[in-house]
Amino acid sequence: MKIEMICTGEEVLAGQIVDTNAAWVANVLMDHGIEMQRRVTVGDRLEDLVATFEERSQHADIILVNGGLGPTSDDLSSLAMAMAKEEKLVEFTEWRQRLEQWFSRNGRVMTDSNLKQAMLPESAVMVDNPVGTACGFRVKLNRAWLFFTPGVPFEFKQMVHEQFIPFVLSQVDEHAAVSVRKLLTLGHGESVLADKLSSLPLPEGITMGYRSFMPYIEIKLFARGDNAIGQLPVVTETIKQHIGHCVVAEGVDSLAKVIHTLLIESGASLSIAESCTGGMIASQLVAFAGSSAYLHQGLVTYSNESKVKVLGVSPVTLDDHGAVSIATVEEMAAGARQLLDSDYALATSGIAGPDGGSEQKPVGTVAIALATRQGIYSQMLKFSARSRELVRALSTAVALDMLRRELLQQAVIVDYGSYQRFTK
Repeated sequence: MKIEMICTGEEVLAGQIVDTNAAWVANVLMDHGIEMQRRVTVGDRLEDLVATFEERSQHADIILVNGGLGPTSDDLSSLAMAMAKEEKLVEFTEWRQRLEQWFSRNGRVMTDSNLKQAMLPESAVMVDNPVGTACGFRVKLNRAWLFFTPGVPFEFKQMVHEQFIPFVLSQVDEHAAVSVRKLLTLGHGESVLADKLSSLPLPEGITMGYRSFMPYIEIKLFARGDNAIGQLPVVTETIKQHIGHCVVAEGVDSLAKVIHTLLIESGASLSIAESCTGGMIASQLVAFAGSSAYLHQGLVTYSNESKVKVLGVSPVTLDDHGAVSIATVEEMAAGARQLLDSDYALATSGIAGPDGGSEQKPVGTVAIALATRQGIYSQMLKFSARSRELVRALSTAVALDMLRRELLQQAVIVDYGSYQRFTK
């Protein structure tokens, strides 16, 4: 079965907004063992939309169309589909009633332009949008079903989960059982991982793919059929052993999610003192509801003065070793932990760039420390040839992984593979 996507909108085509919907849905579909063959982006021009619908419907079996279902004049998906089908737009009474109820319930007046959202191609099958005013629908054209969804992300995502994926699965004559395993890795690029794993034979029915979303590379293992699914655990363990410490999590898309779960389960508390990461560690953790149960504080101690006055770092340490040093970051972590007697504390200090480096401490040099009630772990790494944002993201990921390893009673300082480690 060939599945494609058509993304609509001038703002998407011109790069004024990032098409997060397309990236998200491709990943969700892959989790279900469904691979997307092609994606096309089209602006808000009627003739281009009609031509694209007609052309792609001759090649695909199912096409997910995203956007263009709003009330304004540049929302043209319904009209373009009607023209491609050579049929008229008709009012779907059920959706008009839903619109009237929605506006009444929210104390708003429904304008004439909103009625446009109840006008669909005559042969359309209405698809419910339970959280918005844009009516979804699907239409058969040539060999393809075109499945229309709104561009608003939270509306789109709910419709994909509740409407689109069940529809796709219903169209597969023999949908084999599918299982997916995800390994989150840190420290190697896609090409290095591919080289390391290319020699490993995979049983029939199991395929491997990669997804890069820095600072991580995700390895995905797809098993199709009962026999392949039965072998998936062994294959997963073999891959983990083959690439070693760079596997930092399984089944999640961030180390922050792992740390959140581990701290909730353990009842332990955490303080954070950040310099070069600028609050990134704390921000990733507070993205999860319930983080107040363990996060005592997140301090951005950017200046030397704040390191001294807030964290108790010795001025002598800063004079002798500098802000980016093992000695300073250890005192930062110890000071942050002692402020509220936290079980753990993380600290970072580094040179994110693009300026500020030296021969001894080039751009990308970062010191990271983890303080516990028993002692302090620290390391200084060099993330060479990286952007400022990526240096900060990599530093955040390594800091979180140090804490993860401590919580799991594993070695805290490990060789990830491609980061140069400095000695004290």
